Amino acid sequence: MSDQLPPVAVSAPGKVLLAGGYLVLDRKYTGLVFGLDARIHVHIKPVATGTGVTISEITVESPQFEGAIWEYGYRLAGGGGGINVTQLRADADLSLNRNPFIETALAYALSYISNEVPGMITPAHITILADNSYYSTSSPSSRFHDFGVPLSAAHKTGLGSSAALVTAFTAALLSHYLPSNVFDLHSERGRRRVHNLAQAAHCAAQGKVGSGFDVASAVFGSCLYRRFSPSILTSQGEPASPNFAANLRNLINESGEGAEWDTEILKDRVKVPQGLRLIMCDVSCGSQTPGMVKQVLKWRQDTGEEAEELWRRLQQSNEDLAQELVNLAENGGSYDKLKDCIGEIRTYIRKMSAMSGVPIEPPAQTELIDACCQIEGVIGGVVPGAGGYDAIALLIEDKEEVIQKLAKLLDGWEVKTQAEEGPSVGKVSILGVREEMQGVRMEDSRGYGDWIEYALEK
Repeated sequence: MSDQLPPVAVSAPGKVLLAGGYLVLDRKYTGLVFGLDARIHVHIKPVATGTGVTISEITVESPQFEGAIWEYGYRLAGGGGGINVTQLRADADLSLNRNPFIETALAYALSYISNEVPGMITPAHITILADNSYYSTSSPSSRFHDFGVPLSAAHKTGLGSSAALVTAFTAALLSHYLPSNVFDLHSERGRRRVHNLAQAAHCAAQGKVGSGFDVASAVFGSCLYRRFSPSILTSQGEPASPNFAANLRNLINESGEGAEWDTEILKDRVKVPQGLRLIMCDVSCGSQTPGMVKQVLKWRQDTGEEAEELWRRLQQSNEDLAQELVNLAENGGSYDKLKDCIGEIRTYIRKMSAMSGVPIEPPAQTELIDACCQIEGVIGGVVPGAGGYDAIALLIEDKEEVIQKLAKLLDGWEVKTQAEEGPSVGKVSILGVREEMQGVRMEDSRGYGDWIEYALEK
């Protein structure tokens, strides 16, 4: 049976929340999220077994990192609990190197598959490959870089690797195991089911119900996003618990009363005018996003109407930005209003920073963005998402000379307004990414060359 299943490869893009940080947590507001052309790739290849040999094992490997290999056994749980996934210990003396995103996504996807078409799950080897921009590197020449360090030691650039991983991983498993008449990634229904399943698994893996904008953009690409109601996922239960598989299937397929997801994903509200592009600059520093979010939400709750008024003004500015991008894409014109929209958003963000005491746009980032905006061809920039010291996003004219001037500015950049407390800003570099309108997609499974053979031989 395993020999009859062909290899499958799927990729999903990273993301940048250009506008709507913090607001996107509340269904009253939206987020303007762009997919990025840095992708996480997942390749699945069946494992052939000899005659009379039966194994129930799936191996997952990320060969760009040291020791990044996980072996899982799987079996059908009783009481309709779906598939119980257990990480296997290669050496009794070694502690398990757990990866909650892989393990949870595997358990959710296999449980869903087993309920859709029982008996389809067979042994497999899964290889995960990340485009280089997900991790700070020194301009590698190869398509995929051997980072030479454990995954835990790699410096992430904040492009949404966990959401892209869970999305590509989920879509690859469904595409590999389910017949095309049951699941088709090219169809709207197929992408919707990947979205629902990846959202459920990603939230479970991170231990909370997040807004989900990162998974939405990994599935659908750039979009204007309104989050789903958290209550959709609060009563799902754990893998292997009674009736987990049937409950999960109803949740993913949106079958049954009140099961429809209320997410809004508006593709036509996001466009990039011809002649413009989005770029990201990595700031080798980083922020503690969960702590920042908690502090901002507490400030909002404690401050009441004053905070709410600021959020409403910021939402209107975000909508104005999205609309102006569409207007320019469809009708052309000068970038003056676009510059004003970005400037207004930054004004409100800095006000929120001051009122909440959270460094959403800290002075060091203000200095950096202001300096970039002095370069001819740079329309404007923001500290995306939850803000802090992770990165900045810039809208620029799509010209090589603009990139060259930015690179010259950032080479040896030193912050003059470094805060006495908080992280110190390190090297700033342009990441080799730009906006990506397309979301999750099938790839040529033969297009990964030695990386797949290397993974299987290690």
